[in-house]
Amino acid sequence: MSAREFVVLGTASQVPTRHRNHNGYLLRWDGEGILFDPGEGTQRQMLRAGVAAHDINRICITHFHGDHSLGLAGVIQRINLDQVPHPVAAHYPASGQKFFDRLRYATAYRETVPITEEPVAEDGTVAHGASYVLEARLLSHPVESFGYRITEPDGRRMVPELLARHGIKGPDVGRIQRDGRLGEITLEEVSEPRPGQRFAFVMDTRLCTGVDELAEGCDMLVIESTFLDEDERLATDHGHLTAGQAARVARDAGVRHLVLTHFSQRYTDPAEFERQARAAGFEGELTVAADLMRVPLPKRG
Repeated sequence: MSAREFVVLGTASQVPTRHRNHNGYLLRWDGEGILFDPGEGTQRQMLRAGVAAHDINRICITHFHGDHSLGLAGVIQRINLDQVPHPVAAHYPASGQKFFDRLRYATAYRETVPITEEPVAEDGTVAHGASYVLEARLLSHPVESFGYRITEPDGRRMVPELLARHGIKGPDVGRIQRDGRLGEITLEEVSEPRPGQRFAFVMDTRLCTGVDELAEGCDMLVIESTFLDEDERLATDHGHLTAGQAARVARDAGVRHLVLTHFSQRYTDPAEFERQARAAGFEGELTVAADLMRVPLPKRG
């Protein structure tokens, strides 16, 4: 199993269909799990996908429409029922606090796990993980909605040939990584830059500055494409994107792997989303999401 992969639990917008569950997504990142937008039925989809409550360290809600949050009650109760051995942080629009409270305490249950409430009120850094920074940006939707971005700090990759040239081996490799130099040899002389990976999750929104900022330079962009291009006016009126709009965002932002999801029930041919995304000029790796799909993050460039 990839140490960094995106697990698709559901891909339907507004209502589930025979083949698509409500939204739900889990990002596995170096032993942590970040659950995004658990819609109705997410708990069962987790079972089908091999995702346990123990896998969840954070929950990120973009907004409080039902297809993005109605599964929260069951997920939180399952976390407590299974007595997950670590705290779980929850991030969501601060303006929706009343909805979060209702979902968290929708029914009676025994609380055994600390759920740390960390509402999001503005753009900026939301949290720091062991190997990433979690940020949020305001989107454009009829209710307040935030997208999320995960950024791994840039680092350096040791180059075996350069280490050998300077006679550095064994414990000395760790020392120069830790201290930045070994005698007269600097870390820069035996390594090369290693850009950190970047992941963004963009749900219900029109085109806006927040979308562009979240997508910029991402290795993987997961983005809604509720409508096809011929229904662009509907998309704008309801606060959504089309396949072509999402693809142009990814193209202009230099995204390496584009994942389209959140599809309207009015469409029956998923391949049309790919065709329109390609027609919009996106040439990178492209996935039209399907329930229970696993998508590994691209290897570092």
